[in-house]
Amino acid sequence: MPITISIVEDNPGTRQTLVDLLTGDTGLRCLGTYPTAEAAILGIPSQVPDVALVDINLPGKSGIECVTILKRQMPKLRVLMLTTYEESDQIFSSLRAGASGYLLKDTSPAELIQAIEQVHAGGAPMSMQIARKVVDHFHHIQQPASDVETLTKREKEILVLLAKGYYYKEIADQLGITLNTVRTHVHTIYEKLHVQSRTEATAKYLSRTQPEQFG
Repeated sequence: MPITISIVEDNPGTRQTLVDLLTGDTGLRCLGTYPTAEAAILGIPSQVPDVALVDINLPGKSGIECVTILKRQMPKLRVLMLTTYEESDQIFSSLRAGASGYLLKDTSPAELIQAIEQVHAGGAPMSMQIARKVVDHFHHIQQPASDVETLTKREKEILVLLAKGYYYKEIADQLGITLNTVRTHVHTIYEKLHVQSRTEATAKYLSRTQPEQFG
C-alpha cells in the first residue's frame, strides 16, 4: 500500500513541485493539497492521510497552529514540517504542536522521499542544520544528572539506537525483543527524561553522552 500524503503549502510553484515529486514515486500517493491552514483543517480529517507535509509560514493561521488543531483531531497523523526557517523557536514550537519531523525546503527530492518514509515508520527525520540546533539547545540546558542516570542499561541501549535513526522494528530485531517491549521502554524513557517525543529524548541523552558512543 502506498503512503498517502496531504500537502499544506501556500506557494503554487512549491505545491506543484511537491505533487510532481510524489506522483513520480509509486510508493507514495498525494490525496490533496491545501493553500491555507483553514482549508487543511477542514479537508484533511476527511482524507485521513498517513502523512501531512505542512509549511510554517501560511496566510491566516500558521502551519504550527494548523498542526496543533489537526493533531487534536487526528492523533495518529504524522506531520513533516517543510520550511525555510531555521529559528529555534519555530523548531520547538512545531515539535510541541505535534510535528514528527522538520525539513528545510532546499532538501533534495531523494532526501524528502526518504524522510516521508521514515516519519511514516515512526522516525523523526530532520535536516542536518535543524538536528544540530536541537542538540545545541539541550547542550545549553543544565539537566539534573538523575534524569539520565535513572535509565536502565536496556533503556540506554534503545536510546543509542534511536539516536542512530533506527526504527522501532529494527531496534526490536537487533536487541532480540518484541516490538511492544520497545514501545514500553520508549514510553518509560519519555517519563524518566521528562520529554514528549523521540527527538527530545535522543537530543537530551546526546547532550550528556560522549560522541564516540554513537560512532
